[in-house]
Amino acid sequence: MSEMLPELAEAVAVALGVVYLLLAARQNLLCWPAALVSTALSVYVFWQAALMMESLLNLYYMGMAVYGWHHWRRGGNAGLPVRRWRLGQHALALGGILTATAASGGILAAATEAAWPYLDSFTTWASALTTFMVARKILENWIYWFVIDSVSIFLYLDRELFLYAALYASYLVVCVAGFLSWRRSLLAGAALAERHD
Repeated sequence: MSEMLPELAEAVAVALGVVYLLLAARQNLLCWPAALVSTALSVYVFWQAALMMESLLNLYYMGMAVYGWHHWRRGGNAGLPVRRWRLGQHALALGGILTATAASGGILAAATEAAWPYLDSFTTWASALTTFMVARKILENWIYWFVIDSVSIFLYLDRELFLYAALYASYLVVCVAGFLSWRRSLLAGAALAERHD
C-alpha cells in the first residue's frame, strides 16, 4: 500500500498540473489553487525519487501559488497586463540561473546521493525564476519553460516518473499555445494604449 502512495500522489499532481497550465495559458486566476495542491503533492513524490532540488522547488512553487493568486487578483477588473523584459533583464536572469546551478549542483554532487545534481539544480533555479515571471505576466516565461520542460522530461524518464514525463511533454505544446495567447494579449494592450494616446 505504501508503494502505491507515491504513484497516486503523482497521478493527482499531474492531473492538477495540467489544469494549472491550461488555466495559466488562458490567464485564469483559478490556475493558482490548482498549482498549490499539485505542488504540495509533488514535494512528496520528488523526495521519494531522490530529486531533492525538485522537491524543494515545489515548496517554493507552493509559495508562488499564493503570490501569483494575490498578484493577479491585484490587477483589478482589467487584469494584470502581459509585459516583456529587456535583453539586460534576461542576461541578468540567465547569469543568476547558471551561477546558482553551479553552486547547488556542486554541493549536491559532493555531499548527497542526489540524482543528476547539476541538471536537477538547473531545472530548479530556472523554474524558480520562471514561476516569478509567470506571476508578473512576463511574456518570455513561455520560452524559458520550453527549455526547462525539455530538460525535465529527461530527468523524469531517468527516475521512472513516467506520468511527470508525459505531463511535461504536454507542457511543451501548451508553452507554444501560451506564448501565442499571451503575445496576442500584449499586442492588443499595446494597440489599445496607442488609441488612447
